[in-house]
Amino acid sequence: MDTGIIVIKGSFCHAKALALLVDHIGNDLKRIENEIDKLSVNLGKRTSITEDDIEQFIGVSKEFNVFELQSALAAKDLARSIRIIQYFEANPKAGPIQLVLPSLYSFFSKVFMVFGAGTSDEKTMAASIGVNPYFMKDYLQAAKLYTYPGVEKVLLLLHTYNLKSVGVGSPNTDDASLMKELVVKMID
Repeated sequence: MDTGIIVIKGSFCHAKALALLVDHIGNDLKRIENEIDKLSVNLGKRTSITEDDIEQFIGVSKEFNVFELQSALAAKDLARSIRIIQYFEANPKAGPIQLVLPSLYSFFSKVFMVFGAGTSDEKTMAASIGVNPYFMKDYLQAAKLYTYPGVEKVLLLLHTYNLKSVGVGSPNTDDASLMKELVVKMID
């Protein structure tokens, strides 16, 4: 059984904690290494890195981030989705639209691939769509709630709102308003 734990520099990092760290930092390997070193110093003799550690020592909120937004959208939880977007609005560096939209597109693209996976075995499906089995519950939940045509609609909406976020067809609209409008249309 996959536990969602990865070993980094002798410490056990929970998959969700690692995902938070990588989403916050991006693909700058030197910066990732520096943050992991900072975690190692702050953990002392502990060898397990959790979401709480990422929040406390790196400064990433474990409740208000793109992964929690994905999870809220997967569950079609409009109230939670709006709360997360409001947090992004109050903390612009926590969730800039130009980082959130590609993450959502990636998530829903993988949800779309669930329909063509050709298996109901979660481990096999996770391997075929390229995700850790630990995260499959959100993909499966979204596939069930949105259905095939619904996921197609979401992917088209994400493309449209990506264009709007750079001013195409929607000049002078703030990012939070665009995100709220998008989420309502996605869940509708």
